[in-house]
Amino acid sequence: MNKLIECLDREFVQLHRGSRELIGSVSPELLYRKPPSGSNVRLSGGEQILRSAATVEQTFGGITANLWDDPFEWTLPETLSTPEKVAGYLDEVEVTRIHGFELFKSDGDLLKEILAPAGETQLLPLLLDTLVRAVHYQGKAFATFDIVSGQKSEVGNQKAEKAR
Repeated sequence: MNKLIECLDREFVQLHRGSRELIGSVSPELLYRKPPSGSNVRLSGGEQILRSAATVEQTFGGITANLWDDPFEWTLPETLSTPEKVAGYLDEVEVTRIHGFELFKSDGDLLKEILAPAGETQLLPLLLDTLVRAVHYQGKAFATFDIVSGQKSEVGNQKAEKAR
């Protein structure tokens, strides 16, 4: 059995679905609205979602094609200016991630070392780090959208219920 692969895949799928649901619930006016200046949050919810997806894209672009570029240039709010465009980008990232997971044939593959920009690393810690960072950005996006909309998002409420 490949329990680690299945577990990681499930977590990445959940991350993708959460981001898609959140973007699907956000109005175009709120997508890149910045929180009030008194808050500690500097980025909009849309920017946080893009960072979450870009984290996944960078890792899986590196794993699948040895392209470790930061997707900064093609994930700018000016390029992905609507919730529909952001959703399309999220779907592209998910396709890249799925392709990466197709390369893992057994849990033992996750112990293999690869050459990443920071040097040699095992796949498992790299994937876990990617997941943690992406979920962190996604969580910040939920909180930011709550701040700028003045109410807790339905998707955020569902996530909070699951966490309890």
